[in-house]
Amino acid sequence: MSVSMTASFPRLRPAVLALAAMAAMAATSAVGVRAQTVPELQALAAKEQPVLLKTLQQLVEIESGSSDRQGLDRIAGVIAQRLRDLGGQVQLVDPDTTIASPTSDAGDGPAKVGQIVRASFKGGNANGKRLMLIAHMDTVYQRGGLKQQPFRIDGNLVYGLGIADDKQGVATILHALAMLKAVGFKDYAEITVLINGDEEIGSPGSHALITKLGGEHDAVLSFEGGGGPNTPDTVRLATSGIASVDLKVKGRSSHAGAAPERGINALYEMAHQILQTRDLSDPKRGLHLNWTMAKSGSVRNAIPERAEANGDARADRVADFDGLEAELRKRIQNKLIPDAEVTLTFDRRRPPLQATDASRALAAKAKALAEEQKLELVVRDRPTGGGTDAAYAALATKAPVIEGLGVRGFGAHSSDSEYVVVDAIAPKLVLVTRLVMAIGSGKAL
Repeated sequence: MSVSMTASFPRLRPAVLALAAMAAMAATSAVGVRAQTVPELQALAAKEQPVLLKTLQQLVEIESGSSDRQGLDRIAGVIAQRLRDLGGQVQLVDPDTTIASPTSDAGDGPAKVGQIVRASFKGGNANGKRLMLIAHMDTVYQRGGLKQQPFRIDGNLVYGLGIADDKQGVATILHALAMLKAVGFKDYAEITVLINGDEEIGSPGSHALITKLGGEHDAVLSFEGGGGPNTPDTVRLATSGIASVDLKVKGRSSHAGAAPERGINALYEMAHQILQTRDLSDPKRGLHLNWTMAKSGSVRNAIPERAEANGDARADRVADFDGLEAELRKRIQNKLIPDAEVTLTFDRRRPPLQATDASRALAAKAKALAEEQKLELVVRDRPTGGGTDAAYAALATKAPVIEGLGVRGFGAHSSDSEYVVVDAIAPKLVLVTRLVMAIGSGKAL
C-alpha cells in the first residue's frame, strides 16, 4: 500500500508559516543579508560613484585649513549630518579648549584646533567585530586657496583643494557606509567613524582619542590616499615617525664694523652645529635628519646675538629617535666658539607605524579580496617617509591597522594640481565594502 508523503506530516497552518518567515527575516536582519556577489557590489558601486563625486564637490568647496576654525566647524557639521542620515549616533567632540604651545609637523598650529566628528553604527551581531574607520577633514591650505584650486572634473581626473589629502578619504568612508546600508549588512558588533580636524598639524587635540579608540577595536582602517595616478592601488602597514629638532644659540652682540671681536657670533656657531650634524641620516634604516629653517640677527651691521635652526627628523622605529637625540646632544658639546651657549629641543611629534603579523594577515585578506574583483593591490610594509594618524591608532593595540584605503590621486599639499582618479573610485568602494564585511563578520580576523 502506498502512502502519500504529505500525509505523513501534519499540515502547517498559515499563521505558523508566517511566524516562521518572520523569525527567518529577524535572524537574517540580526547578522546581515545574504552574501553579495562581486558583480552585484560592482554594479552598486558604479551607481554610487557619481554620487560620491557630488560629495567630493561639497567637501572641496568648504575651505577647511587646520587654522580655519570657521571652515572646520562648517565641514564638521556637514559630515556629522551625513553620518546621521546613514544611521549613525554622532557626536561633535571638542578635543581641547586651548593648546598652551600649539606646534605641528609643519610649524605653529592654531590656538584652538577643530572638532572631531565621531559616529557609532551598532551592528546586529554581538559576537561580531568592532571596526574603526578614520580620515581627516583639515587641509594645509590657507583661506582663499579655493580660487586657485576649484572643484572641476577633467576627463578621468577630478581636481580640488584638499581633494587627495584627505577629502577623498572622508567621501570614501561615507559612501562605503552607504553601500553597506543599501545591502542591509549588519553582521558586525560596531563600526566607529572618526574624522578629525587637526591631522595636518600633528593631531595635537585628537591623537589621545585616536589612540584610546584604537585600543578598543578589532581593526582600524585609515583612508589616506591609496596610491598614485599611474600605480596600482596600494595599502601601507608602516609609516615614518616624525620629530622636530630646534637648535638655539646665544652669543653676544657687538658692532660688526668697529668691534666685531667683542661679540660672540651666534650665526657662526649655528652654522658649525648644522655642519657637524649633517651626516646623521641613515636612509638604509629609514632615519633622516634635514635642517630646513634658520634665522639669526636683526640688523646687517651687528654681530648676531641669537640664532636658531629647525630640523625635520623621520624614523621607522622609536629606538632610532632615541639614538638620534642622544647623538645630537653629544655633538653640540663640540662648539666652534667656546663662550657660545647652545641648547637643543627634540620633540617627538608623530610615532612610526610598524608592520605587525596581524596587519600583514589582514592585508593579505584585502589582497585576496582585490584579486577576486580583478583589482591589483600592492601591500607595502616599509615606510616611505610620511606620517599618519594610523600610527596613533596602533599605539595601544595589537589589532591590525591598515593605511591607504582611500582613492588613488596626486598632488597633496600642492598649489594647483591636487586630484584623484575617477575610475579608481568604484573599485575601491567595492574593496572597502567587502573588507568591512569580512572583518565585521569575523571572516578576516
